[in-house]
Amino acid sequence: MGRTTRLVFLAGIVCLILAMGIRQSFGIFLAPVAMDLEVGRQVFGLAIAVQNLLWGLAQPFTGALADTFGAVRVTIAGAILYAAGLALAAFSTDPLGLNLTLGVLVGLALAGTTYGTVLGAVGRVVPPEKRSLAFGLCTAAGSFGMFAVVPGAQGLLDAFGWRDTFVVLAIAMSLLVPLAFGFRGADARIVRTAGGQSIGGAIGEAGRHGGYLLLNAGFFVCGFHVAFIATHLPAFLADNGLGPEVSAWSLAMIGLFNIVGSYLFGALGGRFRQKWVLSWIYLARAVVIALFLALPLTGAGAVAFGAAIGFLWLGTVPLTSGIVARLFGVRYLSMLYGVVFASHQLGAFLGAWGGGLAYDLLGSYDAVWLAAIALALFAAAIHLPIDDRPLARLREQTA
Repeated sequence: MGRTTRLVFLAGIVCLILAMGIRQSFGIFLAPVAMDLEVGRQVFGLAIAVQNLLWGLAQPFTGALADTFGAVRVTIAGAILYAAGLALAAFSTDPLGLNLTLGVLVGLALAGTTYGTVLGAVGRVVPPEKRSLAFGLCTAAGSFGMFAVVPGAQGLLDAFGWRDTFVVLAIAMSLLVPLAFGFRGADARIVRTAGGQSIGGAIGEAGRHGGYLLLNAGFFVCGFHVAFIATHLPAFLADNGLGPEVSAWSLAMIGLFNIVGSYLFGALGGRFRQKWVLSWIYLARAVVIALFLALPLTGAGAVAFGAAIGFLWLGTVPLTSGIVARLFGVRYLSMLYGVVFASHQLGAFLGAWGGGLAYDLLGSYDAVWLAAIALALFAAAIHLPIDDRPLARLREQTA
């Protein structure tokens, strides 16, 4: 691994640790924010849903910007928005404030500081045969962020309250501004690979590919799962008499075991057909959720669920992005993966907001858990028929 590749990897890993770690901590703020502002859970759920939706809708555009102008500029802009959103959220006094800060600002910021930007940069500096493993390592970094940040955020929350905690997290996010310059080596390769296919041509080519459309549908399910669980699991556990420390460690186990899962599934994606591994992940999610609902709920059981679902959490990312890179190449990877990620975030919007709505209407999360199982089975089935061969133009280039 050369110096340029090492620098890009380091920048990407730290970026994902901070951006994803803070993002995945938002679930622990649901109850205290709702109580302090005297609003229902649906209000906080809607703010997180708006965040997820804008994150997804903005991702193809930030991806196109990163593919054109580079990851350095996009990451700096995202870091500034992220820090501003967190700092201003500390002064929110009503639902509108939450939606504008945690929803709009942080949602737009995530599009520039997470997987779409980072994987595009990394994909340009690693050879194709190592791409799935590299993407798995990056995904594992985001998962480590969840493990490292959530317990710390919970400690800050217990000691200082949610407003001061958001200020501290905003200061942490500002560190990404100087870190972004580590992507300069990847950005330099955009110039050397420029020309040829246009952005419009890349979008049209992908839109005509049936496998790409199925990837969008499968990633919708992934988004539903992770947003619902990350946002509502702490409240679900509290409803069943379990304390906040159980919630924090359950979320932390998701992050810890996703480190293992992301790395392992990234490595498996380099040895087996990635669509098969994706189908297995979704099928395993259905089994894990069903067992969680069927067995008696205890603190140990909740932490075990966090570990099991965490193992399957974001292993979909290196595989899905790997298939996109395999099908279409890396020239417009940030943008094309961004489109798939937009579908992911539509599912996340439904999971975050729908979970709160279902609770407010029905008084429980039971219907949403059952929907999560059904969607997992659906996703397991639709990945199998994907034609995952590289396009003819790529095969001709390597012939």
